Amino acid sequence: MTAKAGEAADVVCVASWNADLISQVARPIARGETLMASAFSISPGGKGSNASVAAARQGARVALIARIGDDDFGRMGMELWQAEGIATQHVERVAGERSGVAQILVYEDGDNSIAVYPGAGAGLGARHAQAAAGLLAGCRVVMASCEVPAEATLEAFRLARAAGALTLLNPAPARPLSDELLALVDVLTPNESELYLLAGEAHAGSADQAAARLLSRGARAVLVTLGAAGCRLYQAGQPPYSIPGRPMAVRDTIGAGDTFTGALAAALARGEALPEAMQWANAAAALSVTKHGAIDGIPRHAEVAALSKQ
Repeated sequence: MTAKAGEAADVVCVASWNADLISQVARPIARGETLMASAFSISPGGKGSNASVAAARQGARVALIARIGDDDFGRMGMELWQAEGIATQHVERVAGERSGVAQILVYEDGDNSIAVYPGAGAGLGARHAQAAAGLLAGCRVVMASCEVPAEATLEAFRLARAAGALTLLNPAPARPLSDELLALVDVLTPNESELYLLAGEAHAGSADQAAARLLSRGARAVLVTLGAAGCRLYQAGQPPYSIPGRPMAVRDTIGAGDTFTGALAAALARGEALPEAMQWANAAAALSVTKHGAIDGIPRHAEVAALSKQ
């Protein structure tokens, strides 16, 4: 379904956008080493854009708040969002600035390493959220990642929370989060390494203790993604709730976390409780690793429904 100009969206994403430049290599490259790649491709990327596509493919009406360059990579983003039915009236296209780029190395075991240059996205700020205040006031879920400037996320979450929407933050790439921002987060979705970094528990303490620290600082729920091991939900005053991973034939893991975030947002937007929504997101993320690339790996609603019944 499409969220057209003037219509309320179910899910609004404060979105990063970049083109993924993907090289397939046998293993991680050592400092100073040159390694021949077996394949190369350019495809749409950016955590916010990927999550938005995932939410749209799960049936949500999705709209973006974003800033991109008026260049070939920016046009790639606009074409993708149009094809996926994602509203772009709050995407600012900026002449003279480059769109973001991610340089990705994918290894034979399916794992990857990524370097991101945000480009025009680095200029996203509170004014962009304020310009979309009407959209934010009418949505059910607002999501963002740490690939966008914190001031844009903070203002979007403030406006959304005031209107009764849920807020969802994927804290990747991990960076220190202010108590002000954490207090506006309904669901925080770190992976295990991000959990420890955010909680300041890089060398000591358990995952339970790290999650408890983030809850004590204001986050309402901490949902830790564990890759092939599934995910675990922490909420104050409740025991942790775990969902096991699903055994899948892994092609690559690019975009799996973004697929989880977008599918979770879509499920929450249609009114599912958090434990049920995380079951749906877990299935969607499992399917995403069975294909190459972020966008090609993002499943449709029917595929997730079929896997969920197994």
